[in-house]
Amino acid sequence: MTEKTPRRPRRDDALSRERIIAASIELLDSGGEAALTFRALSERLATGPGAIYGHIADKHDLLVAACDAVVSRTVEPGMAGASPQATIRAVALALFDAMDAHPWIGSALSWTAGQLTMVRIIECIGQQLRALGVPPEKHWATVSALLNFILGVGGQNAANAQAARARGADRGDVLAAVAGAWSALDAAQYPFVRSVAVQMRAHDDCADFLFGIDLILQGVSADT
Repeated sequence: MTEKTPRRPRRDDALSRERIIAASIELLDSGGEAALTFRALSERLATGPGAIYGHIADKHDLLVAACDAVVSRTVEPGMAGASPQATIRAVALALFDAMDAHPWIGSALSWTAGQLTMVRIIECIGQQLRALGVPPEKHWATVSALLNFILGVGGQNAANAQAARARGADRGDVLAAVAGAWSALDAAQYPFVRSVAVQMRAHDDCADFLFGIDLILQGVSADT
């Protein structure tokens, strides 16, 4: 007699788009974009691909929805009574932390320009720029400068951390090795790099990020 292959248990609770997106985020967090497949998602949700396709069109739709789910809860919380500068700073830091916790968001945001996910961020920051008195003709350039800095630095920080984890490298050891190499450079040719080597060894990524945001905001305030 041929033994039957045991079937995996099916969920009794109703499958929803929200449940699918939550499971997609878990897969993305654990293995990046390569880990997000409909087969893996079906296994995690204990259902068939057909049931998932009833809520999600394709992998691109999954990535966009997962990214939007994280971003929407990141930029939505308000800061009652906070100044526009403080609000922008808080939103920037929240996005920085979100990209650190979900490294795949940086690349996902880079190709979702024009979609609702990016619109949420632009609207959140843009309202604060209006409150700061930035002239309308400078709205786009100003919000673009902030966006490019937030997504660029935040995404690179997340990528660096992910690469270090993949190699099993300790951040302190990596920075110490780089600082040592910089300190050994020719003093006549690289005087500045040698002078900041010690600072680089002990720098805080988050503090450096906020320092950059503050520099941009100082420029915005001086221009209004």
